[in-house]
Amino acid sequence: MIEPTPLLDFFKRGDVERDVRLLAAQGALAPRAHEQLALLVLLLEDPDGEIRQVADQTLNRIPVEALQAFLGRSDVPIGLREFFADRGVFPGEIPAILDLEAPLVDTGGELGLSDEDASLLAEGADRESAMQVLGKMTFPQRLKAALKGTKEIRAILIRDTNRMICQTVLSSPKLTDGEIEAFARMASVSEDVLRAIGLNRKWMKNYKVVVALAKNPKTPIALSLTLLGRLNDRDLQSVSIDRNVPEPLRIAARKKAVASSGRR
Repeated sequence: MIEPTPLLDFFKRGDVERDVRLLAAQGALAPRAHEQLALLVLLLEDPDGEIRQVADQTLNRIPVEALQAFLGRSDVPIGLREFFADRGVFPGEIPAILDLEAPLVDTGGELGLSDEDASLLAEGADRESAMQVLGKMTFPQRLKAALKGTKEIRAILIRDTNRMICQTVLSSPKLTDGEIEAFARMASVSEDVLRAIGLNRKWMKNYKVVVALAKNPKTPIALSLTLLGRLNDRDLQSVSIDRNVPEPLRIAARKKAVASSGRR
């Protein structure tokens, strides 16, 4: 199943500045194959004529064989198949091996940094130095870093004050389950980050993520309350006496714990 990503949702809501939309139209802001195609198709309807033209040019640069291989997947939305059928491109009859964690066409995803600054963002680099480099970056550069950077870079940018930067971190194909668990425990991230994690079906299959969100005082209360029913008795009892979570959540957890003990 192809899951929508937080970055794609941002574009669909129309919350994206022109320079970032142009970057996406060029194919330079696309973490995965399905996301790149969805963004390019979406940008064909952009109110800016140049962006529409660039998106169309980028689509035309994608090798037909790669498109056919992608469209041959059983989980590709019917609307996307119909769109490309109108352009004369149909699903391949023979399944092909395709790296879905990479864009179908890469038109330059480099950050455009000096060698010295790039080295400070490499794996194992000093955190303080990395933060200084990130602070000097343009907005599009930080978006690319959120997608293509290291685990340490993602840990920094997930706390960024700009919502789109945070959501782009959550769209990175390099993101691991361990990082999602860590983000779900953080009280220093925004509610939007925690809400996005809670809405992702894949991540919510991980019980550790469910517990982390339920116990995080920053998690929106409406989301926390829905998670109580998924907690085991021990974790439910823990939430019921946790002074760090909102009182309505403690009370609800206490009631569920009592009801659960009464059924045994």
